[in-house]
Amino acid sequence: MKITFIGLGIMGSQMVSHLVKNNVNLTVYNRSEIKKDTFLNQNVTIADSLQNAVKDADIVFSMLSTPEVVEEVFFGEGNTLSFMKENAIWADCTTVNPSFSLKAFQEAKKHKIRFLDTPVSGSKPQAKNAELLFFVGGKKEVINEVEPYMNMMGKKVLHVGDTGKGASLKMIVNIMLAQSMLIFSEAVLLGEKTGISKDFLLEVLPNLIVSAPFIKFKTDNIKNDNYDVQFPLEWMHKDLHLAAITAYENKQPLFLANLTKELFAGANKKGMGRLDFSAIFKHLEQNG
Repeated sequence: MKITFIGLGIMGSQMVSHLVKNNVNLTVYNRSEIKKDTFLNQNVTIADSLQNAVKDADIVFSMLSTPEVVEEVFFGEGNTLSFMKENAIWADCTTVNPSFSLKAFQEAKKHKIRFLDTPVSGSKPQAKNAELLFFVGGKKEVINEVEPYMNMMGKKVLHVGDTGKGASLKMIVNIMLAQSMLIFSEAVLLGEKTGISKDFLLEVLPNLIVSAPFIKFKTDNIKNDNYDVQFPLEWMHKDLHLAAITAYENKQPLFLANLTKELFAGANKKGMGRLDFSAIFKHLEQNG
């Protein structure tokens, strides 16, 4: 099988490394230039155009930033779908809204391309260690063809349902992630105001049953005031926005998630977008 991977950002670059380790017949493409020594002495083809990247591929993975970028690359100006061979598979790992995945499915169908929405749960460390969880929407027989390669990049492939259901589950997970980080931050700040030391709170609260497990991996960021990016705050804001769109389309109010979205919007506006999303603590601390 010939595999192409489009998008070598924070997540994509780590995911590709596992395909390389498994000696996959791999072609990569990035919209910004790839450094020549990135894949030095490795059996990887660096494509110079989208057309050359996908024309022979059996499976094309994409890990891009936003639905708008995916549209531009695949069925907008980039027109990648038109270059893919008939019956190839497009597996989109980008976090997008479910209605966009349905649109992508229809666009792919016009070109006789099979489509899967395959967003992942996890950030840079999980991508680096092949511990991602794939949320997949689409036909089981198509998933079966792609699953061996997803297993190289992650620890589990979860078939959620038909097209768009993988994207739906990713929306749900990320609104929980954002709100959990927010409420923990607010609790620590209140605790400090009552006279409890920050160090004590950061040691005790994450180990209580009421805290989300991932919080343990974010306490050092807060303690050291160092928010090196694992999952950018600007993309968390984007995901909350997509969740709000999805809620509107499904006539489901999102009272707390929308409030969370606006708080992340404020942090993004203050220039924190390229910091880790746990920097929402810093934003609350500065504006409390």
